[in-house]
Amino acid sequence: MHTEEELISGCINNDRRLQKALYKKYCNAMYSSAYRILNDIELANDALQEAFIQVFRDIKKFRGDSTLGAWIKTIVIRSAIRLLKKDDLFVPLNEFLHDRSVEIPNSLDGEYLEEAILRLPDGFRTVFLLIEVEGYAHKEVAKMLDISEGTSKSQLFHAKNKLREKINGLRFSM
Repeated sequence: MHTEEELISGCINNDRRLQKALYKKYCNAMYSSAYRILNDIELANDALQEAFIQVFRDIKKFRGDSTLGAWIKTIVIRSAIRLLKKDDLFVPLNEFLHDRSVEIPNSLDGEYLEEAILRLPDGFRTVFLLIEVEGYAHKEVAKMLDISEGTSKSQLFHAKNKLREKINGLRFSM
């Protein structure tokens, strides 16, 4: 097993063996992040491929402000978002509804939740995952997705509503 420093140094020096080791170390987790955002196997593979090309090209710029995994995950998420931006994902919604809370049941199996999240419309799913799963703030999400903060908040509000509906639907259809 190689240290993070060895992997970084090897990748900077174009050592194919260490590039492969870095890829193998992070590919499954990064694929999962891309897939959750894109909900499409081929697009997730495309995002992963684009992201690792960028990782290998830009690894010399890695400053160590975060872990290498967090840095790679940011690149993967941005790569997935670029693929999503090819379509118009964000439905115009009432931006003033986002301050109302939405309750989601606590007694929820992870498999049901994953299925419900994957069934959300692309824009809803993307904002929900970036804020609720990845921990970004509305301001960061708005900048990444080139939308207003109000739209980000509105998308999250409606995502939670849809999620609640889908969870209830999954419970009754199983």
